[in-house]
Amino acid sequence: MGALSASLDIAGSGLAAVQRELALVSQNIANAGTAGYATESAAQTALVAGGQGMGVITQPAIAASDPALQAELLAQVSQVSGLATQQAALAPIDQVAGTPGAGNDLASQIGALQNSFTTLLADPSNQAQQAAVVQAAQGVAGQLNALGGATSTARQTAQTAIVAEVGTLNQTLGQIGGLNNQIVALTEQHQSTADLVNQRNAAVQTLAQLLTVRTSVQPDGALLGATASGTILPTDGSQAVTTGNATLSPGSSLVPPITLGGVDITAGLVGGQIGANIALQDSVLPTRQAGLDEFAATLAQRFSAQGLNLFTDAAGGVPAPGVPAQVHYLGFADSITVNPAVVASPSLVRDGTQAVAGSAGGASAFTPNPPGGPAGFASMVSRVLDYALGADVQPGVAQPAANSSGLGASGTLSVDYGGSGSVAALAGAMTASQAAGVGDVAGQLTNAQAVQTGLQTQLQGQTGVSVDNQLSTMIALQNSYGANAKVMTAVESMFTTLITAVTGIA
Repeated sequence: MGALSASLDIAGSGLAAVQRELALVSQNIANAGTAGYATESAAQTALVAGGQGMGVITQPAIAASDPALQAELLAQVSQVSGLATQQAALAPIDQVAGTPGAGNDLASQIGALQNSFTTLLADPSNQAQQAAVVQAAQGVAGQLNALGGATSTARQTAQTAIVAEVGTLNQTLGQIGGLNNQIVALTEQHQSTADLVNQRNAAVQTLAQLLTVRTSVQPDGALLGATASGTILPTDGSQAVTTGNATLSPGSSLVPPITLGGVDITAGLVGGQIGANIALQDSVLPTRQAGLDEFAATLAQRFSAQGLNLFTDAAGGVPAPGVPAQVHYLGFADSITVNPAVVASPSLVRDGTQAVAGSAGGASAFTPNPPGGPAGFASMVSRVLDYALGADVQPGVAQPAANSSGLGASGTLSVDYGGSGSVAALAGAMTASQAAGVGDVAGQLTNAQAVQTGLQTQLQGQTGVSVDNQLSTMIALQNSYGANAKVMTAVESMFTTLITAVTGIA
């Protein structure tokens, strides 16, 4: 009887083990398409008492893992997320910039202005052509306004996004903290934490999309997260990452910091959406804005130096240099306009707006055409074509160089173009540089996405669900179930036979 009872117990434990394994297989197959889901499995341990087998014990289920590969993938997720954020921010500006040579870019607008002056030179008294010059100048100013406005909008969008992303960061950290508590409790009770670990892995993926993060699993099962600079990210709810809203002007250099426990951690937050938006807000977009402001100021100053205040602010003023270089014309690209006086009296593009004393290192002397002066006065138009739009300020004297460093509100920004070339050359260099920046981000994103796909495929092969393997396991489990069921049937038959033999009752 004892041997039969033991056999029955062993078969029963086998059936229970098979049922638990089938439940895991079913769950794995159901989650085969779930991103980041790791295959769950449970080991079987033989139960032995007094040297005699007593069945099997199913250990708590665990999720498959490859910590090194997972860490590499997290870093790549952060990089891809950050580059995608940059690309999304720069794409609208690039669209406004137009296509070089297609007539809708800044260099083409400068070319159109030059052509209008060339046409006017043939007949300075032509009022229609004077108006055409003003219209072409408005096209240049409008293009700068559009570019400056798009840059300012993108920067404000980045600032607003940071506030929302910090909220998501805190929410995700809280989710990880809650899962940590459950995992620690189940680990202490020697129960399965596989489902919770898979949920936590998904939350960590969200965290990686927000910023570059390093994680480590502690002995008690809890997961610890830290920024790339080593700042521990709180998951216990004791602290929250904080920042503030701000309305940014083109010249804003101070933006709300991101703090933790009263400490500014902004500089340590890199990668992901948050890191990308910090870079956009603090350096990438301000540098673009500085380049636009420098070009706009250079354009206005070169015309003014020849005696024609064609490009000004709304009050008719021309930016003056300062220290830092752009202190007096931060955001000038957004507001540059055609001088209201010139718009009111287009003949000023022929006559000039002010006298020039002349200097050895600057423009030569110039006296405007007085009211009632010659209708064919051509001096101003010639000065514009030869010098305001040219590389020299007067014969043999190069134009004052446009600043390429010391830019922005802080005077710490720099661009890779500038110098004393013509206005058209400066416009082309600026447009090409900014377009190259967009292209560089796009190229990096394509490469980073390819690497991420490769890592995901590799991790899927290591820890993901193989439906074929799971189906093979299911068949083996079904066979095992059938074998254990036969043992129970046989033991039951033996019990019946034994009872009949002892009692004589069939």
